Amino acid sequence: MRLEKGADAHGKSGPTTRILLRLKRTAPGGGEIILGAIAWGLLMAAAAFGALYLQNRAETSRLASVLVLYLCGGVLAWPFALSFARFCAEGRRADARFAAYFFCLTVFTVLATAFLFAMQYRQFYERWHAPFGTRIWVYQFLFTGANSVYQFVVMGVRLFVPFGVVILAVASLWLARPKLSAHPHVLER
Repeated sequence: MRLEKGADAHGKSGPTTRILLRLKRTAPGGGEIILGAIAWGLLMAAAAFGALYLQNRAETSRLASVLVLYLCGGVLAWPFALSFARFCAEGRRADARFAAYFFCLTVFTVLATAFLFAMQYRQFYERWHAPFGTRIWVYQFLFTGANSVYQFVVMGVRLFVPFGVVILAVASLWLARPKLSAHPHVLER
């Protein structure tokens, strides 16, 4: 009797093996990650610029800094969002795949951009913080980070609207589309 890789004597695989095999099947390629990250970052920067332009705030002296923040947030978010969404969407219907991509791209993009904003915020305020590693420094680091994430959610997420939502919906539809299988006449669900 020949056993499938990762299966026990009864032909069953454990949950860890199934998860690892699923991760392997759904892992995006390097080109998808690199090109997708660059494209997603540029699209998020464009969405932020569009929102600033609509609000008549595109002439700010900090425009380049804001656009770089949103670009880097998109670049940082893409590999995690794509990997997690593919893992969740594998074998699901089109509407579930769309929801997985929409949710993951939203959450990871906002989290990555908020994280980068928090690190910039922290860098600005570090001159007034206690020495590294002290208990006071830990409190200051945590509360500065929490405050900056709150501030980003209140003020920064608005720059993803309205263009970011449209970009997000189109990207989710594109990523959730049926893929051709090894046989060109057969579509995956």
